Amino acid sequence: MPSFRESRDFLLTHRTDYEAAYSGFRWPGEPAFNWALDWFDADLASRPESRDRLALWIVDAASGAETRLSFAEMSARSNRVANHLRGLGLRRGDHLLLLLGNVPALWETMLAAMKLGAVVIPATTLLTGEELADRLDRGHARMIVAGPEQVAKCDALDTTGVIRVVTGHTEAPGWLPYAAADAASERFEPEAATAAEDPLLLYFTSGTTAKPKLVRHSHRSYPVGALSTMYWLGLQPGDVHLNVSSPGWAKHAWSSFFAPWNAGATVFICNQAPFSAPALLAVMARCGVTTLCAPPTVWRLMIQEDLTAQTLALREVCAAGEPLNPEVIERVRQAWGLTIRDGYGQTETTAQIANAPGQTVKVGAMGRPLPGYRVRILDHDDHPASEGEVCLALGAERPAGLMQGYQTETGGVAPVEGAVYRTGDVAFLDEDGYLTFVGRSDDVFKSSGYRISPFELESVLIEHEAVAEAAVIPAPDAIRSSIPKAYLSLVAGAEPSRETALAIFRFTNARLAPFKRLRSIEFVEELPKTISGKIRRVQLRRLEHEGRTEDTYRGIAFTQGDFPELRGNGEPK
Repeated sequence: MPSFRESRDFLLTHRTDYEAAYSGFRWPGEPAFNWALDWFDADLASRPESRDRLALWIVDAASGAETRLSFAEMSARSNRVANHLRGLGLRRGDHLLLLLGNVPALWETMLAAMKLGAVVIPATTLLTGEELADRLDRGHARMIVAGPEQVAKCDALDTTGVIRVVTGHTEAPGWLPYAAADAASERFEPEAATAAEDPLLLYFTSGTTAKPKLVRHSHRSYPVGALSTMYWLGLQPGDVHLNVSSPGWAKHAWSSFFAPWNAGATVFICNQAPFSAPALLAVMARCGVTTLCAPPTVWRLMIQEDLTAQTLALREVCAAGEPLNPEVIERVRQAWGLTIRDGYGQTETTAQIANAPGQTVKVGAMGRPLPGYRVRILDHDDHPASEGEVCLALGAERPAGLMQGYQTETGGVAPVEGAVYRTGDVAFLDEDGYLTFVGRSDDVFKSSGYRISPFELESVLIEHEAVAEAAVIPAPDAIRSSIPKAYLSLVAGAEPSRETALAIFRFTNARLAPFKRLRSIEFVEELPKTISGKIRRVQLRRLEHEGRTEDTYRGIAFTQGDFPELRGNGEPK
């Protein structure tokens, strides 16, 4: 099998040749591999052509303050942190809860923990006390590394036996100073070799349909598996890569840690609160950002600005989280001459499917399988289908980027076994091998015998000028079993009125086949979401199933039957 560098260089060589990259790529197979030591330190931080290159560049949009650290500096700083944490009692196999924002200590601690062989539990700083307690308990955390703003929240919890480390210059009872790492040695010696299959990361899923699961990744699955993510993003050595994502979620590890540093690119961060599209565009122009990945929400905010007002150095633009609507893609193409390329993956994997650099992009499609991923579209009986569940081949074709399994309540792991791994997502496969997202397998429903994809209807709804966000769910119906209903939040200035409802019904009726058309819409102040921003349709389905009309997420409802003027104009019968 090839080495990590050989596999990485192969993808860089064939960056815009999808057929060659897909057919010729092989995952590296070193049985002992520690990405922080064997790649970051031994290669990026040691080679003359890369050691002095910027590894991390953090800009505060409001103040203009900047932090710039080279690969060599990051190597030395993370060695100090590793020695410091080891001195505090962190050992190989211990679990570390990482509760930091986009500050240098986050990257230093990630590298340090990898070098020590500790298992990192990345967590968003937006966690509630209850959610944090759950992560400490089920994650079996031995240490917390947190920012000063998290101290009070953690102090309210039972942290008996947990080593608590706080960043900054805060002095808090029961907390040890992260800053003491500055006095530690920058020479680090590992206690033992790291096996590629040793555990590295524990991610809590976002919990859109149930209690969050614990996804366990190894020293191979995310660092090595992120070669597919590097390929999708189109990264090259020396790029300045901006990924708009919050720490604590898998996408942050994908695109703000492993993928850019696999390529030898600079991780660029623009900290701002609240989000401002004009400020972000100005920082991108000033700092020469070359590659950008952002969620659809950010893209929708950016196209409201004059995209031609700044001179940008962008070469690649990507999106993930959900497919973008055609209007956004076209607006960016007109302004920048660049096509936003969608990508798809899960917390359980790295990037699996995407529109690769230099390839034809089919608007609405999430692309083709990435190098190293053998994707199957299967029906419920495991038969190949044009529309079915996205599955990954296992056995000899198992992708490196697939998780080890879900951690159980006792701390063990339920491994991924069988012929395929089922993602739980449904997609349509066309004759050219492109896949289009249909929806979660547990979100797709039937109405009058027809299969309805919430995502398809939501994609039409958000094209309407009054709609900010949409969530389509099945509402119980005595005749049809269920009917498509949309919960809608409106843009500023739009009124939740009869006129707005009529306009939306007319708009969607003209764009949807009769059997797919919405029978009901409800205007709400906000939609229920996870802390990662994903809409909890399951909560809305529960409201409808239980017939609850008094709830935070209920609003003003209208049905097609409320509008006689729609009859005879293709209203669904």
